[in-house]
Amino acid sequence: MRELTDLERLLTEAERERNSPNVRPKDAATLIIVDRSGPVPKVLLGKRHHAHKFMPGKFVFPGGRLEPNDRLMPAASPLNPFTQKYLMQQVRRPSLARARGLALAAIRETFEETGLILGAPLTGAPPVPDGPWADFAKAGFYPDLSSLHFIARAITPSRRPRRFDTRFFAVDASTIADKVENVIHPEAELVELVWMPIADARSLDMPTITGVVLKELEARVAAGFGHELPVPFYRMPRKVFNRDLIA
Repeated sequence: MRELTDLERLLTEAERERNSPNVRPKDAATLIIVDRSGPVPKVLLGKRHHAHKFMPGKFVFPGGRLEPNDRLMPAASPLNPFTQKYLMQQVRRPSLARARGLALAAIRETFEETGLILGAPLTGAPPVPDGPWADFAKAGFYPDLSSLHFIARAITPSRRPRRFDTRFFAVDASTIADKVENVIHPEAELVELVWMPIADARSLDMPTITGVVLKELEARVAAGFGHELPVPFYRMPRKVFNRDLIA
């Protein structure tokens, strides 16, 4: 048996109860916004409301579950070819619609939780689904999928009360097209937003996987932040976490 890497060991040794009935993980997506305009790259994190049953008070990236309407939203640009290719690997039924929907879910959740619009104008203004996507389009923008980098994937271990198959995306802050105000407040899902250098951000109170992905992001930025870089995939098929690469 090979020796675990530091990040595999960190996830494996994290305290967690595994006494719940086993459930299939739900598809989810998260978006990390990276500001590389200064000498030290910074990331955006939000603090979850203390009354939430799931990860109360933790600092996280905006994100959530894939919703049916995500597959129906028109986009201003397609996925980068590498992003599309990697999203369709190591899944039972590869689907472009599902890959595209996950990227759209990351943009929608970011809009809902922070008010930030990551998009571009689209000629013709095609119809959009009801709900958050309608509010997104009111600003005159449609999601910009080409700017998203697929940087990590992680599946919650079995017998946890909530399980997700999460795709972590990242995007440069220069792609922020607009912002809806007053989304962050004391009663919102995220009560605070902070921009912090990547290394410093890991000192915040956050889920273990969030800190691990920040470490992966730091290495990715140092390597040039290219779409073509392989994507680490974390899962726990037995008693230890494995880190594989999607390439």
